[in-house]
Amino acid sequence: MEMKDKIKELESRNLQAELGGGEKRIEQQHAKGKMTARERIDYLLDEGSFQEVDKFVVHRCQDFGMEKKKIPGDGVVTGYGTINGRQVFLFAQDFTVFGGSLSGAFGEKVCKVMDLALKNGAPMIGLNDSGGARIQEGVMSLAGYGDIFRRNVLSSGVIPQISVIMGPCAGGAVYSPALTDVTIMVKKTSNMFITGPQVIKAVTSEEVTAEDLGGAMAHNTKSGVAHFAEDSDQAALDRVKEILSYLPQNYRETTPSVECTDDPGRKDKSLNKVVPTNPRLPYDMTEIIRTILDNNLFIEVHKHFAKNMVVGFGRLNGYSVGIIANQPRFLAGCLDTKASVKCARFVRLCDAFNVPLITFVDVPGYLPGVQQEYDGIIKHGAKIIFAYSEATVPKLTVVTRKAYGGAYIAMSAKHLGADINYAYPTAEIAVMGPEGAANIIFKKELSEADDPDATKERLVEEYRNNFASPFKAAELGYTDHIIFPENTRPRLIKALMMLKNKKESIPERRHGNIPL
Repeated sequence: MEMKDKIKELESRNLQAELGGGEKRIEQQHAKGKMTARERIDYLLDEGSFQEVDKFVVHRCQDFGMEKKKIPGDGVVTGYGTINGRQVFLFAQDFTVFGGSLSGAFGEKVCKVMDLALKNGAPMIGLNDSGGARIQEGVMSLAGYGDIFRRNVLSSGVIPQISVIMGPCAGGAVYSPALTDVTIMVKKTSNMFITGPQVIKAVTSEEVTAEDLGGAMAHNTKSGVAHFAEDSDQAALDRVKEILSYLPQNYRETTPSVECTDDPGRKDKSLNKVVPTNPRLPYDMTEIIRTILDNNLFIEVHKHFAKNMVVGFGRLNGYSVGIIANQPRFLAGCLDTKASVKCARFVRLCDAFNVPLITFVDVPGYLPGVQQEYDGIIKHGAKIIFAYSEATVPKLTVVTRKAYGGAYIAMSAKHLGADINYAYPTAEIAVMGPEGAANIIFKKELSEADDPDATKERLVEEYRNNFASPFKAAELGYTDHIIFPENTRPRLIKALMMLKNKKESIPERRHGNIPL
């Protein structure tokens, strides 16, 4: 064969691979409001940076007439490129080819690029849009999933792994995204579930739509499986770029700092008015968070799940930080089972990738209730304690108001290894709230009082001022300084800069046994 013929054949195969399932199926993809696999890659990566791997791979199935249906790429596009100049590896499932179903060859392609990501210490991104296992290949497709899952686990805490659900993701396929660090879903066009609506109806007689069962908002609000819900493919891919900007390439590195255009010494007197003087009144903790961060920019993660807990990313003096905070607007900021899992998971993500932790505390305690106890609040609440105690990154804590009982300890108290602990003058740090404490400590005095209500009010205030005062904790060294709210930003930045070279280790072991 002459060179011109070889060139012609190469061009033909390239075109066949890039068309995937063909023009008709591409049109169907667009009609659903979805981009194709290659369009998603082109949008996500820096222009001209994508280098494809295994473009001409085809399946090896010879049964059920499949030997006549071979398309280069076999339903997944794999390779590497850059995002804002930083190396990443990725795969994009192609729904136009066999519904994006996973075959043995498909699985091998994904595993190859995952291995490259791990060897090179660079983030791995999965763009999921698949009908699941390719039934015609039987156990070979299941083996492919197993090989992928193991690589997800081996990469965990080594390189950032981000999953984007941009279409169906069902059955065993859902466990790969579940093993990654961040999961982003697209509203209306994506779903995730172990068993679909039809199977559920047949087995349990429950009727539910795919959207209600496994849509983006279902997993963002109810299950907590997903961290973000975006309105379009483009918005989901923009979110990937944004999240990666707050994370390093791997666990050995730190996130590149950016030029800070916001005065590190900036004070804001409006913060002095955010926390109400009445301890029963709610307020929005994100007001404090946004005000102290560079340019007031806060990227909230898991925004729709366990709203009594706030987690997310921001920057202080150009450095990436992870924010954890109780949210008094919901359940008074109590810790319940869902908030505990949300908090612990985010703490471990930040600690795995060298992102310092800033914790804002206003917690009246763990949420009481029979159902909470049955749901395992003891076990789930312990996850927060485990995560903070295990974390070796810089840890800064600010108590804005209530910090009672075991929840005070759990929320990055000095006793769990926090490096610097601040408190506002409005802080109340005690074993329990003043009202409950007064009922126990002054029980006899209250029973003998001529005016129990007035007496209780006086005693509660006395307890609050004398025993729950932040100065009590400061006297013991449990709080490093009482600060005015307006000074929060410069105080945190100076503490963070002091801790830039922090080195801390935990006892040598195979691994801890977090209460799962």
